[in-house]
Amino acid sequence: MKKDQHIELLSRCIEISQNAREHGNTPFGALLADKDGNILLEQENIEITENICTGHAETTLAAKASQKYSKEFLWNCVLYTTAEPCAMCTGTIYWGNIGAIVYAMTETRLLELTGDNEQNPTFDLPSKEILARGQKEIQVIGPFPEVEQAAAAVHQGYWS
Repeated sequence: MKKDQHIELLSRCIEISQNAREHGNTPFGALLADKDGNILLEQENIEITENICTGHAETTLAAKASQKYSKEFLWNCVLYTTAEPCAMCTGTIYWGNIGAIVYAMTETRLLELTGDNEQNPTFDLPSKEILARGQKEIQVIGPFPEVEQAAAAVHQGYWS
């Protein structure tokens, strides 16, 4: 896919993250697109309202996708997300056999926004480093400076 398509789909993820915040959850959003960029599934964080510690947008999305699609199909799909997936989400994407990840802002940038907030004790561990230890070559693309500011803006005032 082209850069403009990535930016368009990341912009949709930012809208989803705003919805998550409006629904009382942490402000993260993700979507799954097929190889042509068609949106198959969308997911906001649900960890607070559903009281699920693993209710991150990416993990929930990957779980739903694995129930709906074959591993062969998912290998040709892309998971888009507002922030670089954490260690848990990266592992879930790996096990779900989703072939690519595209994110708006880095985990390091997210850590700057969240600080030491106990609600999001994020790792400062890039998903590429996690995936480098696996047996599959999952493509990781990001960050995108064109939408990083908008992704970060949804977090303003949330973590303080």
